Amino acid sequence: MENREQARDKTLITDPKKINAAHENVQLIEWEDFDNELARLWSLTSALKEANEKKQSLQEKLQSLIQVKNESLNKLNELEEMRERLEARKVVMANMSTRCKVATEDAKKQEEMLSTEVRSLLVAGTSLSVARKRLQEANRLLTEERGCVKLKNVQRKLRARQQYMISQVSLLYPVKILVGPAQEQELESYSSSSRLGNPSASKPVNQGSLTILGLNLTLLPFTKMSFFTDKKEVQRSATALGYVAHAVSLIASYLQVPLRYPLRLGGSRSYINDHASSIDPASSDLSLDTTLSANVKLAEFPLFLEGQDTTRAAYAVFLLNKDIEQLLNFIGVKSLGPRHVLANLKELLRSVQSSEYIDT
Repeated sequence: MENREQARDKTLITDPKKINAAHENVQLIEWEDFDNELARLWSLTSALKEANEKKQSLQEKLQSLIQVKNESLNKLNELEEMRERLEARKVVMANMSTRCKVATEDAKKQEEMLSTEVRSLLVAGTSLSVARKRLQEANRLLTEERGCVKLKNVQRKLRARQQYMISQVSLLYPVKILVGPAQEQELESYSSSSRLGNPSASKPVNQGSLTILGLNLTLLPFTKMSFFTDKKEVQRSATALGYVAHAVSLIASYLQVPLRYPLRLGGSRSYINDHASSIDPASSDLSLDTTLSANVKLAEFPLFLEGQDTTRAAYAVFLLNKDIEQLLNFIGVKSLGPRHVLANLKELLRSVQSSEYIDT
């Protein structure tokens, strides 16, 4: 404050124009009023000084208020940023909460599935334990001398039962060899095949001389048959094939052997099935998986010639003989070949009814 007054006094002293203006504004005061005027000036000076102090104080307060306001604005900005971060955290927490709920539900489902599987495993474990105990008991019985004897006795009884049942099939469908024009005899001495590994030295018999239930099975002229062929001969062959198919089906069921080529019995209109895949050519543009799953058909071949293709009928007879060969191999006997249907059937019946079958 004093520096400002000194600078003003210097300006008044050095500036002539201002000196002249000051002289012009000089007010003359009487000596009697000098004390009063001096006191007034002193009071004014004091008031001015006090005003300046108040002004300085107000400036300081204003500066502090401005600083507080700036700090408040900074704090407000920080609070706004913190609020935004808090909102983002809330969104993240909401997403995590949703995921947690989904995970909890999945965990509950998995727990239920696991509990179900555990229960199943417990039941299976119990069953397995019971089966293991039974197996141990069976093994213990078998390891004993009496156990082996008992097993062999059971096997002999089973084979004797099978032998009896197949003997009934032999009586139902007798296969005989025609010796003379009006004489038939049982083919008891005919052993055209033997146990595996022991080829027979007996003389083979002509296929045409064998009959089943008095009917011949005409196979050789199959491919030569035509519209002018004797219809009775065709019907007799179909009937004989029906007899053979029924006999083979019964023997397979008694021996508990699933036939490789299943039969559909119908007397003289029987069929045999081949599980070889038959793919429709019209669907060749489909994918491989679709073709294999949807276009595999069961091939069925007739065991009769009337109204059928001779090639298909001949193939049906071939498959029927393969079934007989399967049964022969099951009991350990060799087959005569693919063209000896009745001879193979006769050998099958003879081998099962022999005493060797029970002792094996």
